Amino acid sequence: MGVRTVVHVGHPALRDPTREVSSEELASEDVQGFIDDLIETMRHAKGAGLAANQVGDDRRICVIEVQDNPRYPYKPPIPLTVLVNPRITLLGEERFYNYEGCLSVPDLRGVVPRAVRIRLQALDRTGSPVDEEIVGLSAGTYQHECDHLDGRVFLDRVEDTTTLTTWDGYHRFHKEAFESRARALVARFGS
Repeated sequence: MGVRTVVHVGHPALRDPTREVSSEELASEDVQGFIDDLIETMRHAKGAGLAANQVGDDRRICVIEVQDNPRYPYKPPIPLTVLVNPRITLLGEERFYNYEGCLSVPDLRGVVPRAVRIRLQALDRTGSPVDEEIVGLSAGTYQHECDHLDGRVFLDRVEDTTTLTTWDGYHRFHKEAFESRARALVARFGS
């Protein structure tokens, strides 16, 4: 099928929690083809990640990849990662106040507190288990995508609505200070 349409905030699919995918379903040509479409759509849109319900699908699947992304030059690399039925456990109390954007919330960014350490448990696209700790700025990317799968968008996590800004406003007034803080976190954790 190829590149799919990314739905925007207001679309009901973004608010519906996704359903778990069985091992048999994951092995099917349909789901494997859908995963390929999700990857292609994420790359086409220049996103750092994409969840199934962002293209109107109800399966608990997301993809993440950060490789020299012009939208997020401060983000450390994350190799192509396919997560099926992911669950995140927040570790510790430390938070980073991340200026987030979203393909489903075009032209808007806001500050969201994200845990600096998480435990990620999921399956990869072959059905093999994933169980790892993720730290630093990258942890926020995983939290953002898993929020989508739970029917949440980053706007739900913005604690101070005065931080909401257009992309233009972000670039003019907030980019330099935020990217400096983000790079410091990346230097601290290497991710």
